[in-house]
Amino acid sequence: MTDQIYIKELVAKSKKALKEFEFFNQKTIDRIIRELAKYVFDHAEELARMAQSETRMGSVEDKTKKHLGKSRIMWHSLKGKKAIGIISEDEELGIIEVAKPIGVLGAIQPCTNPIVTPMANAMAALKGRNTIIIAPHPRAVYCTKFLIDEWNKLLKKHNAPENIIQCVEEVNIERSNLLMKMTDVSVATGGPGMVKAAYSSGKPSFGVGPGNVQCIIDRGVDIKKAVEIIVGGRIFDNGIICSGEQTIITPEEIYDDVIDELKFNGGYVVENQKERETLLDVLFPEGKLNRKLIGQEVQAIAKTAGIEMPEDTKVIVIPEEASNKDSLLRKEKMFPVITPFKYKEFSEAVNIALENLDIEGKGHSVVIHSENKDHILELAEKAPVSRVLVNQPCSSTSGGSFSNGLNPTSTLGCGSWGNNSISENFYYKHLLNITRIANIRENTVIPSDEEIWAEEV
Repeated sequence: MTDQIYIKELVAKSKKALKEFEFFNQKTIDRIIRELAKYVFDHAEELARMAQSETRMGSVEDKTKKHLGKSRIMWHSLKGKKAIGIISEDEELGIIEVAKPIGVLGAIQPCTNPIVTPMANAMAALKGRNTIIIAPHPRAVYCTKFLIDEWNKLLKKHNAPENIIQCVEEVNIERSNLLMKMTDVSVATGGPGMVKAAYSSGKPSFGVGPGNVQCIIDRGVDIKKAVEIIVGGRIFDNGIICSGEQTIITPEEIYDDVIDELKFNGGYVVENQKERETLLDVLFPEGKLNRKLIGQEVQAIAKTAGIEMPEDTKVIVIPEEASNKDSLLRKEKMFPVITPFKYKEFSEAVNIALENLDIEGKGHSVVIHSENKDHILELAEKAPVSRVLVNQPCSSTSGGSFSNGLNPTSTLGCGSWGNNSISENFYYKHLLNITRIANIRENTVIPSDEEIWAEEV
């Protein structure tokens, strides 16, 4: 069977399921998507071990936490929300909104999140009566297919239409490209090449941009608390999360205190020039990210570099000068490595962050630890990013959490800065077609030409 025929058959099955799914009500659908999240919650560690074993990336402990946390927040956020029929009525404007499915979703998945991303995408799709075909990353086919097979066993108990969730088996680039071209809409959570292919498919698409999260420590904050949060975010899942903190941009007068806190939190500070050069060669061979070390533990990096580090080391700290504009350390580092910078005035801190984002990561996120609202707003106004996280770990909260109001997701839109169609968290609302009923507004007062064109604003 050719790749084209294979994908065509999957889409045909999905279209058939779509017609049957049309008659399901919101209450029944909510029961269905609850099953998806609850399975991941109940089997969090098993799925974590399976994903880590297959991809050889990340930490079983952190993946378990991720599965537990994301399943909880996804279901909590979606339950009870309207995504079928009349979803809103605005009496003042005379507008009634009616939601309808967008169709068959083709979802390209990353190897960094082979469980929670399929879960988030499937829940978002099914919430509005869409169907979904999931294409796993080639390095994560087994664990993703296992999850989908288990889901389908559960869905039978709810008399859900067959094939509302399908998996592309023996995945390859050609099949992924065909999937994006043949489905009604696609979401690509992966590298820039796959995202570009999604936008070139001729169909509506959602993609994500690369991360390079800049983190600023403002004056007047609890340094101990801030550094603990930053290190936790940087080392989570061995640093493979695109929203993981990459830098610590700190006031020069507390720089030494920050370094001390980094050491207290398991940081190995690279002060030897030879070690520094060796690590840079290992982490960025020929100036590019070392894919063999992505998501690996500190000791694996140390061994590759031939450097002895204490067994309890959690993060490698490689300082950099703001004047070194071409440093590779300004780029995204998908391992437990972080880079401190010093600044004098807050405007300088913002400029360092912007310069780093110009190299990589525009559109994604920045973090600030601050109690100064003016500084927070200054950063938000100047930084070309979609999210500004305040006093929290970006890696575990930028995709939505109980502690902030961001929509729960595993797909973080980066706007036009990151060549994406949305500058917010991908959510079920992006997979709805909305029909708007426009009624005549009674007693509407139409302004005169003089009122319309008056110079006073």
